[in-house]
Amino acid sequence: MTPSDALSPSQAFLESFRRHGAGIAVVTLLKKDGSPTGFIATSLASLSANPPVATFNMAQTASSWSSVAIDTPVLIHLLSTDNLELAKKMAGESDQRFDGSHWEKGPGGLPLLTDVHAWMSATVVAITEVEFSAMVAARVTGGVLGNPSQPLVYSERDYRTVASI
Repeated sequence: MTPSDALSPSQAFLESFRRHGAGIAVVTLLKKDGSPTGFIATSLASLSANPPVATFNMAQTASSWSSVAIDTPVLIHLLSTDNLELAKKMAGESDQRFDGSHWEKGPGGLPLLTDVHAWMSATVVAITEVEFSAMVAARVTGGVLGNPSQPLVYSERDYRTVASI
C-alpha cells in the first residue's frame, strides 16, 4: 500500500471494520410497557472476569435504546451457525423480531431466545454516551450453555463461521 492508496478516516473505519470478524450476540430486554425488545450486538466483549462484566455498544437511535438504563436486567445470547435464521430475524425490522416461536419468557419475564449457543443474564451497571452511540456495561448474574456448535460471526457484510488453522 502506498500513501496514494490511503483512505479517508471514514472509509478506513468502515472498510476495516467490515473485514473484522465479530461474534454475533443478541441482547434482549423489556420495554417500559413490558413487551420484548432486543438487538444484534457484534460489539460484545468481556470487560472483567471478577466480577463478571460484559460490554456492548449500541446507537442511541436504536429501537431498544429507550429501554436501557442503569439496573436494567438483560439477557445476552451468543449465537452459533445453527442460529443463522434467528440472527437474520433479530437484525430485521424491530416490530417483527419477536413474531414467532423462537423465544419464550425467561428469568424475570425477559425474552429468552431458544436453542442458542449460550446465554447470560445480566444487569446494566454503567452507560457511557459517546456522540450518538453508547457503551453499556452489564454485570453477569448467571447463564446457561447450549449444545456446542460453531460460533456465528459477521464479516464483509455476511454471516460466516470460524475454522481452526
